Amino acid sequence: MAKPRIEFVCQSCGAVAPRWQGRCDSCGAWNSLVEETVGAPSRSAGKGRVFALFDLGTATLPPPRTTTRIDEFDRVLGGGLVPGSVLLLGGEPGIGKSTLLIQVCGALAAQKRRVVYISGEEAIDQVRLRAERLGLVRAGVEFAAETKVEDVVATLHEGPAPALLVMDSIQTMWTGTVEAAPGTVTQVRGAAQALIRYAKTTGASLILVGHVTKDGQIAGPRVVEHMVDAVTSFEGEGGRDFRILRALKNRFGPSNEIGVFEMTGRGLVEVANPSALFLSHHGEATPGIAVFAGMEGTRPLLAEIEALTAASPLGTPRRAAVGFDPNRLAMILAVLEARAGLRLGQHDVYLNVAGGLRINEPAADLAAAAALVSSFSGRSLPPHCVFFGEIGLSGAIRPVAHSMARLKEAAKLGFTRAVVPPANPEPREAGPENMATKSCPEVADLVALIASPERPAKADGR
Repeated sequence: MAKPRIEFVCQSCGAVAPRWQGRCDSCGAWNSLVEETVGAPSRSAGKGRVFALFDLGTATLPPPRTTTRIDEFDRVLGGGLVPGSVLLLGGEPGIGKSTLLIQVCGALAAQKRRVVYISGEEAIDQVRLRAERLGLVRAGVEFAAETKVEDVVATLHEGPAPALLVMDSIQTMWTGTVEAAPGTVTQVRGAAQALIRYAKTTGASLILVGHVTKDGQIAGPRVVEHMVDAVTSFEGEGGRDFRILRALKNRFGPSNEIGVFEMTGRGLVEVANPSALFLSHHGEATPGIAVFAGMEGTRPLLAEIEALTAASPLGTPRRAAVGFDPNRLAMILAVLEARAGLRLGQHDVYLNVAGGLRINEPAADLAAAAALVSSFSGRSLPPHCVFFGEIGLSGAIRPVAHSMARLKEAAKLGFTRAVVPPANPEPREAGPENMATKSCPEVADLVALIASPERPAKADGR
């Protein structure tokens, strides 16, 4: 049998190097290589197990769901927990991951299902105090503070498989089959493999809590994200009470779905109408503010985009974006200058998505451009109006998907006008009756619409 060998594994990306070096060749991180001992591959005993093969054309039923009755959580997962599925939940420290999971555990335990919560970071008394604050101390959730995976699996095999198993967090778990310190890439991968194997063989739904790095990525090897069925991120802005649960990957439902919660003294409360949360004063006519009708997964969501342009005393004007892609902002500014004649080269430009929301959708281009033109010209946008559309480098405004869902959400919140690409909306009989749409084929048409002489320069909205 071969002897164990020494490897140097990067703790940031999981790359393996034959010898120690100060900088990882894969991700560029400094002083991230740690020496680890890798055992010889084990020899299989006996013959392999014969398994069944199926035809792809065989009809199958949709996967069964276990609803937690927390609608925002179930929405992100695609309708509820799937038995035997594995979910990886990441988020910054103190954002409320443990609070959310205890509430999920309490909701399932209230349905007379077995729920087990294993904490590797907090003592039993700490979790009990949190459960008392949330009013879940009598919910019937089974709890333990343990970090060795073999002990956890052996204990769970003593009784019926739980409907839900929560491991908080995977970075604190370790397995005796790996000779490495807890938290290293090898230990995280080995512990995750053992827990996923238990979930798949018993049908228990497994939630793994993961730490995040400075840039917001889930710590540990990327292979763990490929091993699990769903990856979610729990996000929030400092100083704000709302939290967003975002699906980054989901094998049993749509990705990029979001659930919105509000942090209160009694825990997390669902926000049934997120659009109202991100709209503060859309009825007021203020230059530089445009309302974007966006989509987060299958959910239409309205948000305010704020822009401010000011003459810069610097040789290189500043460009700053919060909640918006800075590269996309630079592209929009270049198109406005080249295709619409807006001279923004000597102006500082600031763009912000109100409420701390982060927008990655190209359909927000038209709303961002409208806010920039409004701020630069000093003319307010039409009241009760929403914008959506993608801007190309030629200056053309391209159509986007789900236009009817966007318009219906805007009409539900009292908006009566929409500026859309020429191919949107779909036939008028499918859209809201009280929604008037204005087609904008080019960015030059948008500038003419906002900065036309008949538009008032004062922010009175009339």
